[in-house]
Amino acid sequence: MIIIKNNREIEFMKEAGKLVGETLNLVEKNIRPGISTLALDKICEEFIIRSGAIPSFKNYNGFPGSICASVNEVVVHGIPSREKILSEGDIITIDCGAFLNGFHGDAARTFKVGQVSEEAEKLIRVTEESFFKGVEKAQIDQRLGDISSAIQEHIESNGLSVVRDFTGHGIGRDLHEGPSIPNYGVAHRGPKLRAGMALAIEPMANLGSYHVKVLEDNWTAVTRDGKWSAQYENTVIITEDGPYITTLV
Repeated sequence: MIIIKNNREIEFMKEAGKLVGETLNLVEKNIRPGISTLALDKICEEFIIRSGAIPSFKNYNGFPGSICASVNEVVVHGIPSREKILSEGDIITIDCGAFLNGFHGDAARTFKVGQVSEEAEKLIRVTEESFFKGVEKAQIDQRLGDISSAIQEHIESNGLSVVRDFTGHGIGRDLHEGPSIPNYGVAHRGPKLRAGMALAIEPMANLGSYHVKVLEDNWTAVTRDGKWSAQYENTVIITEDGPYITTLV
């Protein structure tokens, strides 16, 4: 079911989204060779709690972290660990959520750790670009498939693959609401977009094949071929004036 938010609820969602964006900006300043993903998790958790909110991911279906920290070939749901130390040339996706005033915000970025390869630079850039290609279609009376198709076209036209096993989603009082938002699809298909829809749009692109597998911890998803993956996500509200991105600050 797709839940339409009223104006008051949208204002609450903007506040939650702003906090998530601020959290990602903070963690970016701390990403460097030698830091553990658990240390990054603690930075985010403490900031969210100090801001009067609750980390959305902490204990969600048993997930142990306040962020997902996915390094290199990890696509999504990397568990923060004191043993996972970042190295020069790595890339890391930080996925973060905050629950504030009864509503969630959700966003992700893939960051560089020091100097990275041209291939990694392209992967990060194209994934981010694909989000904005999708958001251009996030207009009233467009279809959900228009967003998905635009994302897929941009990623694949740049020689990358689109992850199929994980999708974006609606968001609001619950972290995951309807609809599911694939990063691939056919234009002019799917539900019609309406004012008040809140969507977590999150392209995921791989350097190699789109096939992934989940490790024995039942969370960490990695590329089957070991090639690197990137993600770029924001919470987006459909409005009469166009898409409003709550998590860009």
